[in-house]
Amino acid sequence: MQTNIEEQIKIITKGSDRLVGMDELKIKLERSIKENKSLIIKLGLDPSAPDIHLGHAVVLRKIKQMQDLGHKAVIVIGDFTGKIGDPTGKSKGRVALTDEQVKENARTYTDQIIKILQPDQTEIRFNSEWLGELKFDDVIKLAATTTVARMLERDDFQNRYKNNVPIGVHEFLYPLMQAYDSVALNTDIELGGTDQTFNILMGRNLQKAMGLEQQTALFMPILEGLDGKEKMSKSLGNYIGINEPPQVMFKKLMEIPDELIIKYFELATDEHPDKIEEIKNDLENGKNPRDIKYELANVIISLYHTPLDVEEAIKYYDTAFGRKSIPDNIPELIIDLDKDKLADIIPLLIRDKYIPSGSEFRRLIAQGGVQINRESIVLDDLDMVLACGDILKVGKKKFIKIIK
Repeated sequence: MQTNIEEQIKIITKGSDRLVGMDELKIKLERSIKENKSLIIKLGLDPSAPDIHLGHAVVLRKIKQMQDLGHKAVIVIGDFTGKIGDPTGKSKGRVALTDEQVKENARTYTDQIIKILQPDQTEIRFNSEWLGELKFDDVIKLAATTTVARMLERDDFQNRYKNNVPIGVHEFLYPLMQAYDSVALNTDIELGGTDQTFNILMGRNLQKAMGLEQQTALFMPILEGLDGKEKMSKSLGNYIGINEPPQVMFKKLMEIPDELIIKYFELATDEHPDKIEEIKNDLENGKNPRDIKYELANVIISLYHTPLDVEEAIKYYDTAFGRKSIPDNIPELIIDLDKDKLADIIPLLIRDKYIPSGSEFRRLIAQGGVQINRESIVLDDLDMVLACGDILKVGKKKFIKIIK
């Protein structure tokens, strides 16, 4: 257990957008040290989009840093609240998930979460454990802790109300149920993105209404994607997935705008604030941003892949994008002998996430963005038979070796 409160606060607040409840946090940390007891850090996840990228991982990395200080993470999978769907940022009500969808998404989330957090200091809970046990009079008491006016302070509800877009009464219950998670767990710190401000502060309010010590609310900023403008998103194609091959991650990280280097160090790595300050000084004193991005890519990929993977990713990048030649040790795609036409392997390329869709693959071909053995192909070549050992290049970033 880290005993220096100021050092803990420096690490906890690194890269954060806002912290509500600093005085409470200091008291909690003092008691934690005195009693040698971990603080309970809560992160709620609505299991509706299970593929985690670096943007999603911002809060998970922050939790990992607090685990390194000796604290405990409780990840709340919203299997109960997921049946309603978080209305945050929605212009209309969400379609409720089925039990099967919630369970499958939760399983996928859990597998990815453990790649970041320390398993022995992480507890996975499902909020159906306590929300499913509430009786109707409990729900009435819960609803009595807030007002309709308070709910309408949320921009999404307010906009829908002004534009005569229906708001279901059950949607008002979502932030209350998420807040009740903090009551059930007696949470010390809750994390979330800035888009979760209303829901997380509701947890503080509900704890106070029920006579409990209020949780500290820590909000992490949104991480921009490769374009440097929009929030990192798979739908926008500007994301870096934590499960992507290290070669792909390295190439993408080298493409981020120079002005985002420090933000990525703050939000996507576990580097100490003092180390990041040194990097900032190096940039200001004229060090080549490319060299610092090289270090950034090394650090981030090391969080999700082995040292050998990192070494091969660096070699791959230097060869493929430095000297413009085909690198060694590229990923292999095994195909059937009776399904060896280029058109036949499109489903395999989608399955292994080399391409998002068949239409996107055809668009790339039409634009000259697909090569076989360094030669650009055209749409008429979709019927060509691939040979074992052929090198398929998709876009600027991905090489695939065909194996029969």
